[in-house]
Amino acid sequence: MKKTVSFSRDAANVFFHITTRCNLNCRHCYINTHQHGNETLPLDVVERWLNLFCQREGKANLVLLGGEPTLHPQLADIVKTARKLAYNSVTIDTNGYLFHDILSKVEPVDVDYISFSLDGATAATNDKIRGPGSFDTCLRGIRDACTAGFDVSVIFTVSRANIHELHLMGPLLQLLGVKRFFIQVIGIRGRSVTQRSDDLQVGKKEWIKIVPAEAERIARRGLTVTFPKVFLSANDTFECAGKVAQNYFIFPNGRVYRCPLCEDYPIHSLEIVQNRLVEKDPINEKDLFQLDIPEGCVMNKLIQPDNLSFSSDGTPEYRIACCLLKEEISPI
Repeated sequence: MKKTVSFSRDAANVFFHITTRCNLNCRHCYINTHQHGNETLPLDVVERWLNLFCQREGKANLVLLGGEPTLHPQLADIVKTARKLAYNSVTIDTNGYLFHDILSKVEPVDVDYISFSLDGATAATNDKIRGPGSFDTCLRGIRDACTAGFDVSVIFTVSRANIHELHLMGPLLQLLGVKRFFIQVIGIRGRSVTQRSDDLQVGKKEWIKIVPAEAERIARRGLTVTFPKVFLSANDTFECAGKVAQNYFIFPNGRVYRCPLCEDYPIHSLEIVQNRLVEKDPINEKDLFQLDIPEGCVMNKLIQPDNLSFSSDGTPEYRIACCLLKEEISPI
């Protein structure tokens, strides 16, 4: 069954980058240490910040990110703190190297999902994007996590470098025992900005022709598949998650964004100062969210306009959805 996943209004989503360190050097990595800092937060700071957002929202889902979060030597303690604070769900996003023997330090009851980033169905494609040996290491990590009883999901960032292998992901994921599959659209931020010549973004025609159909085929294999809406039809209403939902993207230098497309710029609407969450003065991303334009997403128009197209009279041929609007297909 296919449905558009509306923005949650009754729970917050907290995306917490506990470090910006990583062992890989992926072509499309969005981490920008100039903007995000280059430190690993100590455990006591992470705990205070987790408590800060838990108190603010009451009900929140937590995604622990990096860099590579398993490089944090106290990740297990962070997970257990989140559970004590009654976070609604806890997910660890990882590249699969699973440092510090993390699978032996947390239990499946502590973590709702361990989510692995895999950008190809073969080593040749994945390793060109993520680095030599990353494919085999990630598959080994997935197998180990499944064997240990963890629920496992996989994230696949679609680009021109790997879209030709999307149709191969279904059989691979089914064989591995993966339960959820997230298809992401590549964002022109972080390292992707410096590699625009690679033409990584997939165009509208190719995306619409390939991604929804492949998502349905993969769902028939028993997986829940989630992918971004990206292109709005004439009957779709545009909504900005920054206006109607509670999403927080936290970085080690204390910046807190409401929209991931803004992360290359110092326009964050919130900041953690002395363990207090404070609102930034205008102009910031929050002010931009209020703008209503024919192209749909304001931040897309400002930051990555290459995926827009216009008719001869200058009107947009379609609108770009908020990057946080998703389609979800349940197992068929």
